Amino acid sequence: MKPRFIPVQGGFLAILILFSACSINKMAIRAVSNALTGEGSNTVFTGDSDPRLVGDALPFAIKMYETLLSANPEHQGLIVTTGSLFIMYANAFIQGPAEFLSVTEYEERLAALERAKKFYLRGADILYGGLDKKYPGFSRASSLDGTLEPYLARMKKADIPLLYWTAAGYLSAYSLDPFDLALGRRVPDLMFLIDRAYALDPDFNHGALDEFYILALSSLPESMGGDKTRVEEHFNRAVEKSGGLLAGPYVSYAQAVSIPTQDYDAFKAYLEKALAMDVDADPESRLMNIIAQRKAKNLLDTASDYFIDIDNGEEWDSYE
Repeated sequence: MKPRFIPVQGGFLAILILFSACSINKMAIRAVSNALTGEGSNTVFTGDSDPRLVGDALPFAIKMYETLLSANPEHQGLIVTTGSLFIMYANAFIQGPAEFLSVTEYEERLAALERAKKFYLRGADILYGGLDKKYPGFSRASSLDGTLEPYLARMKKADIPLLYWTAAGYLSAYSLDPFDLALGRRVPDLMFLIDRAYALDPDFNHGALDEFYILALSSLPESMGGDKTRVEEHFNRAVEKSGGLLAGPYVSYAQAVSIPTQDYDAFKAYLEKALAMDVDADPESRLMNIIAQRKAKNLLDTASDYFIDIDNGEEWDSYE
């Protein structure tokens, strides 16, 4: 019997148990992460018919995903899901409602848009970090000196969600604050990300990239990648790839093209098409269609704010 060895053996056993527990914990976290980011996981939100329910639930979901991501920071599925949820929440439940506020609620609107920008950036930073983890050195590359293209050339179809949501987050933040010079300098690089995603799979998410182009190409100056001559082409492609079942492309085109050209007849026609959509025709996109229709209705109701010498005098039934 050798008593002096007992503490060593006991300590070793404790360490063995501790490491086993840690290993089991990591395995559990990985299993949960895989389950929560697997195929079809987002349709729990996007397929819902009650925007208020989803809007109330998303903050908890976002914090849950953030917690999992902090425990499993290399998990690409968690990176994409956490980052994209921040961006979706900012768009649908912060910026969207803020745009419905009247001119007399200017301070409330401004505060909400500032908050939306912060959420866009939080999500985009997570996604951008994911790209840098997967392709070390990516964050230091730039299209200005030709160092970005080699990284993009290595990317595959599996990287499209990272590319799409990163660009969507940063460009959405920039659209709310075009005087943010630091973001402005990044815009050409962000358009390169979308171009690469489009080259890898132009049909991604039923025309989501084409709808992105509708807004980006119409609003950005040519020096940043804008090109108004390509907008109609991408609108037609977005409608075709979505099977004509999504209201979003019609709303985006009405805003991006009809307002700047002061073509109220076209504006009204596109928004009426959006409102006529059957939200149940594409169950996975039900929530997005409902939100897009609410935006279409608001745009029609406030058309006099965007068009000179117009008063349509029409009333529209509310869309719940």
